[in-house]
Amino acid sequence: MEAQPQVLPGTLHWRLSSHPITLLTFLGFRIASLLVYLFGLLFTANKVLIFIITVLLLAADFYYLKNIAGRRLVGLRWWNEVDPDSGDSHWVFESADAARVANATDSRFFWLALYVQPLSWTGLAVFAIFRFSILWLPLLAIALALTVTNALAFSRCDKFGQASNMAGSALSSTNLAGTIANGMASRFFGRS
Repeated sequence: MEAQPQVLPGTLHWRLSSHPITLLTFLGFRIASLLVYLFGLLFTANKVLIFIITVLLLAADFYYLKNIAGRRLVGLRWWNEVDPDSGDSHWVFESADAARVANATDSRFFWLALYVQPLSWTGLAVFAIFRFSILWLPLLAIALALTVTNALAFSRCDKFGQASNMAGSALSSTNLAGTIANGMASRFFGRS
């Protein structure tokens, strides 16, 4: 039997992942949508089939990234809520607690794939414009809308999570909240 090669810590390899199935599924959706589009561009004349398959892969990627991969790989999740009274829409961000130990491999794969995907679709859109492939532009617009939305939302979610963790650690490390609560309680009960 042949021995498995050792994977060194710090290398970008899926075997170092805490959630390898989630990671491979996430990367699979991202790569498959690009490959199906490129296959359709180069090897087939059936544009409708390629369009449908690519949109389905993009939708699956959007859902899987937003609801599963983001939460499991980096501890982030976002969604959009609409206030029923005013009709205003706002994004809600959720991040894992600061005690969660992040896997460097999961994080590196996640952020790299998150930002490379919109850049790839942008390059393909520029290429389609120069080739005058107007029929592919709606598909490229859908791809850009979905991938850029996830990239922006997760970037904002990460910043929100970092700010929340810093504020929480500042309150807990200085015991500021406990001091304020004790001071308020002593004032309230000391007046009677």
